[in-house]
Amino acid sequence: MTVNPEDFIITRKRKKYKFALFTNSPLCFEFEEWDKSWHPDAIEIGAGTGQFVVELAARHPETQYVAIDVKADRLQKGAREAEERGLTNVRFLRARADQLVEIFQPNSLKEIWLTFSDPFPRSRSAGRRLTHPTFLAQYCQLLKPDGSLLIKHDNPEFFQWSLEQLVVDKWCITELSFDLHESELLEDYKILTPYEQRWLGEGRITQFVRAQPS
Repeated sequence: MTVNPEDFIITRKRKKYKFALFTNSPLCFEFEEWDKSWHPDAIEIGAGTGQFVVELAARHPETQYVAIDVKADRLQKGAREAEERGLTNVRFLRARADQLVEIFQPNSLKEIWLTFSDPFPRSRSAGRRLTHPTFLAQYCQLLKPDGSLLIKHDNPEFFQWSLEQLVVDKWCITELSFDLHESELLEDYKILTPYEQRWLGEGRITQFVRAQPS
């Protein structure tokens, strides 16, 4: 059933309005609705508005992308931009990170992106970090033999902790920068997320690593 977004135009119902936009978009899917016949090449986990993936999709029309987040009201923004730009190689999926192995085929992904994921700074919350060994094991299952995990972050403590997990789990680090935007790495890596643009303005530094399972 199609939902009329105009039913939710009142400010106090803004979130419901955004959910209506998500529901109506042909590019947006709930976990239970995902079309498993559509096989992406790259995914972004914790994608927020998904605008980072939208720009990647615009630059690489030959590559299929999926932006994944638990909040539909965020994802709909990227979906609307993708529709406005006429992109057909990107989808937006509302799902949790621990559901990935139920969605995608083993050894099917070329890239998994983590862009400024929640650092969960408290030690007791370490298991929720997207670079925890539990999640790294899932990424190993999903990546192709030559596939890569790519991480961008502005939190030095989280980034250092993530590097330690990669080393302990014997991932091969192929590219590394502690100041991405001052490096000579690929311009694709430097595409700004909305949050990153703000944080750079506050003087924060983006760190980056690309790694492959051993």
